[in-house]
Amino acid sequence: MYDFKEGLKNGCLWFGLAVGAIVITGIVLIAVIFGGPLRKIKVTVDDASLTRFALITTPASELAYNLSVTMKVRNPNWAIGIKHDEALMAAYSFDDQQFDRAQVADKGEKLGARKTVVYRLVTNSDGQNVALGNAGEAEFKKQNATGIFEVQVKLTGKFKYKLRKTKCEFSAKCPLKIQLASPGANVAFTKVDCELEKNDDKYCKMVY
Repeated sequence: MYDFKEGLKNGCLWFGLAVGAIVITGIVLIAVIFGGPLRKIKVTVDDASLTRFALITTPASELAYNLSVTMKVRNPNWAIGIKHDEALMAAYSFDDQQFDRAQVADKGEKLGARKTVVYRLVTNSDGQNVALGNAGEAEFKKQNATGIFEVQVKLTGKFKYKLRKTKCEFSAKCPLKIQLASPGANVAFTKVDCELEKNDDKYCKMVY
């Protein structure tokens, strides 16, 4: 009888400890989800190709190009997904002058916790106006001589973390160095980790 009571007592004790651990874990999870720190969204450019990049100067400065970019957007948060409150846009620039813009993700598109989505962007033009000026045209000629062009992709948008009330303005810059090559040619590209623009020591600006 003594052994039975002692065993029952020990069993109840362990059961109570297990329940307590589950309750504490649940409280911690709720605290993290609703009020814990958020990990930064990660953006990388894993591949890019440029099969045409020509400058037309008459009658005005124009760029003719065929450009493709493979981009990954990752949500590293383990319990919180995001939803795009605005369309995610990519702006292309050369020598700090924008020459094209493309939509990356639709408004309302979702990205789950610990998920990565891959976007392949293709843009081209036979003559897109761009205000390079004399300095920009000189920089183009300099890079054209090497066959490697510096093109920046800037990603902007606004998203909302699920289970949070705040919306976050998002901006990331991806400086690319792309070798001009013939269509179908196999050219090596070095992966680029895009830089998140910060605001008040935060990686994004909260919008209520």
